[in-house]
Amino acid sequence: MAELVFTTKSGSIADQKTPCLIVPIGRTKKLPARLTELDEALSQTLTRILKQKDFSGNNKEVMVLSGNERFPRIILLGLGDTERSPRDLRQCLSTLWGALAKLSCSQATIDLAGFENSDFGDIASMVTTELTKARYVYRTTLSKPKPVASLKKITLLVPSNSAQKAAKAASRRALATAQGVNMARELANLPGNICTPSYLAEQALQLAQEYPNLTTEVLTEKQMYKLGMHSLLSVSAGSAEEAKLIVIHYRGTSSAAQPYCLVGKGITFDTGGISLKPGAKMDEMKFDMGGAASVLGTVKAIAELGLEINVVAIVAAAENMPSGTATKPGDVVTSMSGQTIEILNTDAEGRLVLCDALTYAERFSPLTVVDIATLTGACVVALGHHATGLYANNDALANALLAAGEKTGDRAWRMPLWDEYQSQLDSPYADIGNIGGPAAGSVTAACFLSRFTKKYAWAHLDIAGSAWNSAPKGATGRPVELLTEYLVNASLSA
Repeated sequence: MAELVFTTKSGSIADQKTPCLIVPIGRTKKLPARLTELDEALSQTLTRILKQKDFSGNNKEVMVLSGNERFPRIILLGLGDTERSPRDLRQCLSTLWGALAKLSCSQATIDLAGFENSDFGDIASMVTTELTKARYVYRTTLSKPKPVASLKKITLLVPSNSAQKAAKAASRRALATAQGVNMARELANLPGNICTPSYLAEQALQLAQEYPNLTTEVLTEKQMYKLGMHSLLSVSAGSAEEAKLIVIHYRGTSSAAQPYCLVGKGITFDTGGISLKPGAKMDEMKFDMGGAASVLGTVKAIAELGLEINVVAIVAAAENMPSGTATKPGDVVTSMSGQTIEILNTDAEGRLVLCDALTYAERFSPLTVVDIATLTGACVVALGHHATGLYANNDALANALLAAGEKTGDRAWRMPLWDEYQSQLDSPYADIGNIGGPAAGSVTAACFLSRFTKKYAWAHLDIAGSAWNSAPKGATGRPVELLTEYLVNASLSA
């Protein structure tokens, strides 16, 4: 499906010629002064509509009008009160797409001045991001998919040349990020019989073909065995699908510069293994590779942007299945770090693949390491589906990630990583158990990972609640926006 194209233009709203003109208006009883010329061109249609209270500018209110030869269609978009939150604006833009998708026009122009925000970069970024995400529709496995919206191009109208420069740069960055989000959504939405560990590896190799600043290496189970990754391999032991360790290098600056590292959990389907999950909603366990999907989406975004930093992205991909060769509760394995692990529950498998990937990351001497995983149902209990759980052993890294989340609306909430929780992982038969009992399950999962991250600044993002929605079903692509913003900021301060 072709992506939306965004262009920028400076000028007066009344002077435009476009198949569809989008006019944002806050809650009002009188016509804003900036729309006087447009109203005159429309024979005072806007004044009459407001006077008759047919349109009031309420939040998410949309009205489609017939215009004139210069702009045959006009969409009035209600923004609500002047003190509106970014969340309010995102909801407005989502509603706007619903109206645009029903029209037959291929181009539209949106007046950014109508958002009453002096930072045209900010509003251009939000418009580009939200409309690009809203256009995504899953089609891959449908014999009769829904038709794609006719709209292919959106012009962002600003009042001055200086505003156009800011809007153009921000829109370009936002488009790359949103395309990364949509890539992550597509990968996560695919069924487990298509999106296998090998399929993820193929997508990573394809990215390297598309972008010259990317290289991809895929480690086989035989190679992982030689490295001592017995924790990761214990997860794939019951599956006919071979595990893969996918390593992507993004080189945006000197090879001597230390990289930032992303590590994604890529369990392409999680039955729980011998510790079998209940059947209800097990189909949603195709989303258990949401961390891997977000890593690949972020890599696509930063490669498109050409950030002047180095990044190493690692995806630990496996399928967790029960069989005669599957790992059993009570088995003890030796991780790549040399620490032994008693596997008390085979459904706590994400940490088992991540711990070896986190140890593998040491060889790159990373500036920071961020792992992303649909790790625990306990995080959903704690934070629901709005916030990603954030754990970190470094305050500066934690604050940078939190700030990136606030900026993009892809928000996280910092959780405790206290020593008091570590003893819950004690085992009489190994250095560590892979579960810590029913209490504080998300915290103890992070504590488990912390045992393998002593040599660098590290953060863990538990996206179990934020990676997908159950109703309506579908992956969210989070936290690609957070991660991309974090890496953009890192490149600016490099």
